Amino acid sequence: MVEFETLESKEVKFGRNSFIEVSKRKVITPRGEKEFVAISRGFYMPDKSKRWRSSVTLPIEKEKREEIAKLITLF
Repeated sequence: MVEFETLESKEVKFGRNSFIEVSKRKVITPRGEKEFVAISRGFYMPDKSKRWRSSVTLPIEKEKREEIAKLITLF
């Protein structure tokens, strides 16, 4: 069985009802646990509940995340 646990999350709202959520998560499997960073794009439903469209995971290693952040700022 695989479980996911959200350790921390922040969101950036944009447009009329869209958001980007950046979260630190942990996956728990019979083989062990591993942390990662997830970036998810979503939107709010009329009742204010959240729905997600897509997601990407990033490595937890700080130097890799800094390298990715640097590339994002080039655009």
